Amino acid sequence: MTGTTPGSGRQRTPSGRAAGPRSTPPRSGRAAQGQGKPAQGSSPQRKAQPSRTQPSKAQPGRAQPKARPATSQPKAPPKKAPSKKSPSSRAQPNKSQPRASSTRLGFDAPGAPRGTAAPRPSRAPVARSRMVRPLPPRPGRPEVRQRWLVGIAAVVVLIFLVRLVHVQLIEGPSLAAEAEAARTATAVTPAHRGDITDANGVVLATSVDRYTVVGDPVAIEDFRGSGRVDAEGEKVQDGALGIAQLLAPILDVPKAELAADLVGKSRYRVLAKNVVPQVQRAIADLQIRAYIRTDLTSRRTYPSGAVAGSLVGFVNDEQTGQGGIEAAYDDLLAGTAGSDTYERSLDGLRIPAAGQESVPAVPGDSIQLSLVHDIQWKSQDSIDDAVRTSGAEYGIAIVQDVRTGEIVALADSGAVNPNDRSTSAVAGGSRAVKDVFDPGSTGKVITMAAALEGGYWTPESQFTVPDRYTTPNGQTFQDSHEHPVQKLTLTGVLAQSSNTGTVQAGEKIPLQTRQDYLYKFGFGQPTGLNLPGESVGIMPPADVADWDGRTQYAVLFGQGLSVNAMQATSVFSTVANGGVRMTPTLFEGSTSPDGTVTPAEQEPGERVISEDTADTLVKMMETVTEDGGTGTNAAVPGYRVAGKTGTAQMPAGNGWTYMASFIGVAPADDPRYTVAVFLKSPHSSIFGGDVAAPVFSDVMGFTLQKMDVPPSEREKRRFKTEW
Repeated sequence: MTGTTPGSGRQRTPSGRAAGPRSTPPRSGRAAQGQGKPAQGSSPQRKAQPSRTQPSKAQPGRAQPKARPATSQPKAPPKKAPSKKSPSSRAQPNKSQPRASSTRLGFDAPGAPRGTAAPRPSRAPVARSRMVRPLPPRPGRPEVRQRWLVGIAAVVVLIFLVRLVHVQLIEGPSLAAEAEAARTATAVTPAHRGDITDANGVVLATSVDRYTVVGDPVAIEDFRGSGRVDAEGEKVQDGALGIAQLLAPILDVPKAELAADLVGKSRYRVLAKNVVPQVQRAIADLQIRAYIRTDLTSRRTYPSGAVAGSLVGFVNDEQTGQGGIEAAYDDLLAGTAGSDTYERSLDGLRIPAAGQESVPAVPGDSIQLSLVHDIQWKSQDSIDDAVRTSGAEYGIAIVQDVRTGEIVALADSGAVNPNDRSTSAVAGGSRAVKDVFDPGSTGKVITMAAALEGGYWTPESQFTVPDRYTTPNGQTFQDSHEHPVQKLTLTGVLAQSSNTGTVQAGEKIPLQTRQDYLYKFGFGQPTGLNLPGESVGIMPPADVADWDGRTQYAVLFGQGLSVNAMQATSVFSTVANGGVRMTPTLFEGSTSPDGTVTPAEQEPGERVISEDTADTLVKMMETVTEDGGTGTNAAVPGYRVAGKTGTAQMPAGNGWTYMASFIGVAPADDPRYTVAVFLKSPHSSIFGGDVAAPVFSDVMGFTLQKMDVPPSEREKRRFKTEW
């Protein structure tokens, strides 16, 4: 029985013709075992029988296919033209054609060794696979490419649109501002700094207009002489050499040197500073503004030179006060700078038709000091001479109006000239407020004022005064020199400047009262001058309970505390002003650019002691400058003088030095001025009556005459100095 399907007994060839039974190659081994299995779709009662091996009849024109191994793909048989037989004839099997082997289809039967043919199922014939020719290439579709191009273009346009919106709406204002800033230039116009004058209008400091000459080397490269001739009649060259030909004679510099400075890639090259207006006008006449410009600046000058130099101070390159009055009143003097804003072209030239904005500069106020130029000069000259003759380290001289507290002169020895910046001395400030020292015997005036004001003693109270004295708490004090026991009144104690007598007089004064009077007279407080670097001094503990046993008595004769020269001077001015303390001041007022004068606010005086006590104390101090007193060298012919000498110890390294001083008032019958003189570390003598009193006499005499103070006429009444 063959492996044909029931009822037909035949297979169809790939061409569609009916084929006869296909012979199956003999199988061996395990391949033959598969024949016992039923074919898919066959009846369970029927088992597949191996087909008989029959030689296939070769068809004309066709080669018999050979079996191929399973690993290789069979070649597709060529298609045959469809048979023209009738349908009835195609339905009949052709017994003469053998059944096609499965190897022709290029696969092996399951379970059979590779290369062997599997038994054909007995039910349905398998159609022979056909070789599919590859399809010809699909024709292009330009509409797809067009759609892609349109989409990409739309995305790009959208990106640019988003960016445009972002630039116009979000970044637009900032970009516009940056562009405007790039083409806008602002030239700052410095404000004229106010003048500093003395009480009579003598200028101590002023500002003058100056110019800075600036070149633009990049623009100069394009300069053309265009037939111009220089000052010597020579043809002007192009570029930097031509500019140098025109400019060098005006600036008084060699042409070659100037030409070298004008070469480069910089747009800003400073060629000269502090050029006077005459030179600036000559440069403007050259009409080379596109290449060379002159910027207005200001220069501070000090016409009085060293007179009040350390007091006036100086300014830096930005015209900002750096010391003295310049720094203390900088807010008034400085003014407000102006500006000139304009649009410029790429070559830096102003665009005339473009918008411009100008803010005028506001000049600073001029200020007037209470100083009197001539008295300031005299004070400096006298103190410089005293330093030279005594060998002192330095000296200070102060002249104060006792009625107003105004400083008429404040002089330091070796005063500097603010016009000379070769040294740093100009920035040192005044020692009158910076340096502190023990007041020494000049501080005894405070003790006498407290004793008189409190009613503890009278001017003629009697004291037995040895050269050494021991207090109840065991502290021993001594006078400046040995002497036998003296019988002195309270006035005599002051006239002789006795430490031991002053301690005895102060023993009755309570500790708190001693401290209160120190503060009432201005110790431990700012002077009111507002000068840079001022020191308020060093005071004993605020709680008198913390004072040690020696400080309790040392403060009575000017030790155990430190003050500056201005604080010590103010004590005598307070006594001379009837017991009313006026705040020391240098500032009298200011004048605005429009001429409006604003006087300084006068602070009310503070009463420290009664007028009677003050008058009594002035009379007591007169004895100091008379025969038998320590300050006879301070006398001023024609005027009654009241004052006090001082010799204060000062620490110096591992040892001690001295501050010699004399402070006095005149005329004593109607006090007008206080003069204080201090000399540190004098070599000729350590006593103020020897080295400082003569300077006082010189300065006070000049001041009284300069200020037209009439001589003393009132007859004085002397207090007894001994008993």
